[in-house]
Amino acid sequence: MPDHFDADVAIIGYGPTGLAGALTLTNKGASVIAFERDTDIYARARAVTINDWTMRIFQELGIDERIEKVIEPEDKLRWVTYDGQEIMRVQHPPSELGTRNTKPRFFNIYQPTMEAELRRCAEEYDALDVRLGAEVIGVDQDETGVTITARDRKTGRETSTRARYAIAADGGSSPTRKLLGIPMLGDTAPTQWIVIDCKTKRFWPDSDCPTFWSDSEHPVVDISLSGGHHRWEIALRPGETEADFPSTAEVWPLLHALGKSEDDVEIEQYAFYHHHVRAAESWRRGRIFLAGDAAHLMPPWAGAGMQSGIRDAHNLGWKLARVLRGELGEEWLDTYEAERRPNVEFFTNIAIALGRVIMQQATPEEIEAMDAVPENTVTPPEQPIFAPPVLEAGWLRGELGDASIVGRMLPQPHIGDHVGTRARVDELIGHGFVLIGAEVDPATLLSAEEKSEWDALGATYRTVRSKMSHTEGPNDLVDLEDRLLPWFERYGVRAVAVRPDKFIAAADKSGLAVPAL
Repeated sequence: MPDHFDADVAIIGYGPTGLAGALTLTNKGASVIAFERDTDIYARARAVTINDWTMRIFQELGIDERIEKVIEPEDKLRWVTYDGQEIMRVQHPPSELGTRNTKPRFFNIYQPTMEAELRRCAEEYDALDVRLGAEVIGVDQDETGVTITARDRKTGRETSTRARYAIAADGGSSPTRKLLGIPMLGDTAPTQWIVIDCKTKRFWPDSDCPTFWSDSEHPVVDISLSGGHHRWEIALRPGETEADFPSTAEVWPLLHALGKSEDDVEIEQYAFYHHHVRAAESWRRGRIFLAGDAAHLMPPWAGAGMQSGIRDAHNLGWKLARVLRGELGEEWLDTYEAERRPNVEFFTNIAIALGRVIMQQATPEEIEAMDAVPENTVTPPEQPIFAPPVLEAGWLRGELGDASIVGRMLPQPHIGDHVGTRARVDELIGHGFVLIGAEVDPATLLSAEEKSEWDALGATYRTVRSKMSHTEGPNDLVDLEDRLLPWFERYGVRAVAVRPDKFIAAADKSGLAVPAL
């Protein structure tokens, strides 16, 4: 059995999901070889947004400042009909997860530009070998590793590469998934959409407000992208096909009907697609994992398709890196799908519901339910599209649900260190396992055995103090914005155990012992 490895992890596909996996792994010391069948970045602007959860991942990777320079904050959404009736308008609440300067919850992106910057960030890692124009034609695995056979699309030359694990991030049609024999389950909507990407020539009222034109026959998504780009996604009417739009001359009437002319925008490109609601039967086969579109496909309405892939890769990446270093057991990899699948299903269901509003298929009762304020909740009520990150399963201890802090993501206000130097939470607590106490040293709440188990994971221990009190040592933090201590109090806890991805794994209310796998 071969015992030579060319890299720790092979990544098949080098779009946003593959990039996120490569960045996460190499950032944490793993070596990666990435295979991408195309030589250039895909030119079409597919995804249109990212949010503060994704930006927090970029922050951990040390690239958030660079990404912020090529994206733009977005602060509202609206749903209107062609006769001008506004069905719903929502203002985005401020972020709880912390961005660098301001606190937007969402950002507009132009995917080719953001993806190019992600690639430039990845180029700075010597442990990353990117092979463009290399099409993977075979994947074989044994007890210790994976062998990747790739063919150079220009020369036809084949290579064999050996890695300990592999991540297939090769898109919705995923050749790797097919090679593994994993079925993709679900449906494809019959309605075909035309996507029109434009370069803006001038500003118009509400052009900076993403607008969903609700109509049963011709629903439209009208959204500003970063860098002076704008997109319309328009459902074709029954009987319309791609053949009806052989050139931009036939596309322009669709924009004219929305009040836009050649004075407003220039059409850059257009394409056609169908919406999918599909998920792979399993996201893992031995040492090979599926991520992003290779594992799941959802409609675009929640803006979570690409982001879900990035989150997949990050969740898997930080665990794989620690397994490779011997810090975590291989059984940790079983938590990947257990944690990510429910979240993907959550956003898929939101996208389906929003699509019903856009296509005027939602009932008044459904629209009212989307706007309803839930009663008797511990957390502030939010519409589903603004729901904060939550884990519903996986490496967690204690009850889950609205009244529990477990499974939620730690907020990230600016806080102070023990001498009051101001920084964001993650910059002061690091990216390992950490136990945080509210006015108490969390280590004092543990039994000797419990502390030994946390120590084995490399955990650190921090205490958050009120800004009205004195710090008592170098492990103290100061709640300068009065955000963390009230958050602990809201859930009735004195201490929490925080995972490297900033989700709460346990709290003293239900026991601070290391969660079982």
